[in-house]
Amino acid sequence: MTDAPTTRGRAGLVAAVAAPGVLVAAAGLFHPRALAPSTAPLWWQLHVVLLPLFPLLAVAVWVLLRGERGPLARAARVAAYVYAAFYTALDVLAGIGAGYLVDRAQGGSQEALDLRVLGNDLGMVGSWAFLVATALTGVVLVRRHGRGALPGAVVLVGGAANFLHGHVYWPSGGLAVLAIGVGCGLLAAAAHPAAVARSSPA
Repeated sequence: MTDAPTTRGRAGLVAAVAAPGVLVAAAGLFHPRALAPSTAPLWWQLHVVLLPLFPLLAVAVWVLLRGERGPLARAARVAAYVYAAFYTALDVLAGIGAGYLVDRAQGGSQEALDLRVLGNDLGMVGSWAFLVATALTGVVLVRRHGRGALPGAVVLVGGAANFLHGHVYWPSGGLAVLAIGVGCGLLAAAAHPAAVARSSPA
């Protein structure tokens, strides 16, 4: 018979690690395709909303790795942190900063373009770091939990790979972030009961 607290703990863990990807994907539905005077207010205001959401993708990785030791797990945590730092720079510079400049000026400006270029460059560092973090996390959890964790690892890494260039633009970027959430949830669902108990909030 399945222990009820363990079942609730597993369901809570699945929801917790899947939620960031789902929330970011949902926010991406409102992301303008291009930055222009008419879209600038929504552009920068949406990135303010995304500011606390993007780092939660790294938190989901850290939660999945709770209790895991060894060089791969440590490297995955560091890579997830690098993602959170550098992707936040993209959000602030290319999202909030550039959008706000275009909104205030009601037209394009070299400064806004420069902010977008710099932000995109820093964001690419973060995106690659997240891909590394997800790949290492997948290896660690498949080794720990066996073949049952393989589908989640594949979905998570596939989503992270498409996130490299898709940002949160629908359909490619939005589906990529959604896949990240689904992959995290599948990995949490594949965890052994002892690992669920270890990872679940008290």
